[in-house]
Amino acid sequence: MTFTSIPATDILLIMTAGLLVTGIVAGLLAGLLGVGGGIVIVPVLFLLFGYLDVPESIIMHMAVATSLATIIPISLSSAREHYRRGAVDIAVFRHWSPFMLVAAGLAAAASGRLDSHYLQLLFGGIAIYVALSMIRGKTSAADAAPETSEIAATGRGVRGGIISALIGAASSLMGIGGGSIAVPVLSALALPVHRAVGTAAAFGFLIAVPGALGFIWAGLDVEGRLPFSLGFVNLPAAIIIFSTSLFTVPLGSRIAHTLDPKGLRRAFGFFLLLSAANIMSGVIT
Repeated sequence: MTFTSIPATDILLIMTAGLLVTGIVAGLLAGLLGVGGGIVIVPVLFLLFGYLDVPESIIMHMAVATSLATIIPISLSSAREHYRRGAVDIAVFRHWSPFMLVAAGLAAAASGRLDSHYLQLLFGGIAIYVALSMIRGKTSAADAAPETSEIAATGRGVRGGIISALIGAASSLMGIGGGSIAVPVLSALALPVHRAVGTAAAFGFLIAVPGALGFIWAGLDVEGRLPFSLGFVNLPAAIIIFSTSLFTVPLGSRIAHTLDPKGLRRAFGFFLLLSAANIMSGVIT
């Protein structure tokens, strides 16, 4: 039996149970790690869509696109919580946002020409590298530095624009809010980790909106999509996930500001490594 032979109402029931839990966990991670929850959402959707027999050629596209759609409200909620605690660096956000916004949209719009396996390899490869770096890394001097808007020279000017554009494009194609890449990059540029997490949460919205729109455009009229899909975005899955995650984002944010930087880095790394392993297994097998 394929998903095309399953009644639409049954598909909704199958999806709802797992997605409710996914939304809760994604919200906690969004507040805790500033990642928009994509590191959990993409692997879960990948497995779920595979169970529903979505064609292999578009399964990763749908998982990534739907994840980006959920990140829009999740990242707004997470960014608001971190901003209230003074953990969003406005200067960095203003400088990086234009480059990130454009790159995320262009990458998503071009996604229709990419093989699903390439998206899996991109997600898994970058995620594993970042995860191992965060797990092995020691607390840097930046973590003990004052909560300042000053960032290393490499984060400004043309170089900063290139860095932010690469983060936007890669994050859009991975279906994540950008925190997976932005947090370690900002930390390396001498931004305290809690401030890096809060700023990355704000980046999530800039990546998710053009990213989701790009995947909608790329997936129009593509065959094999699940019912109730707009382009590559499956609307029921997106609605179920963010409807529950919005309630757990504030809790995750409160927890984040009680943890020491070293513990936060390691928690981030282990969650990311688990996500990467799930996605890479789909390519290897």
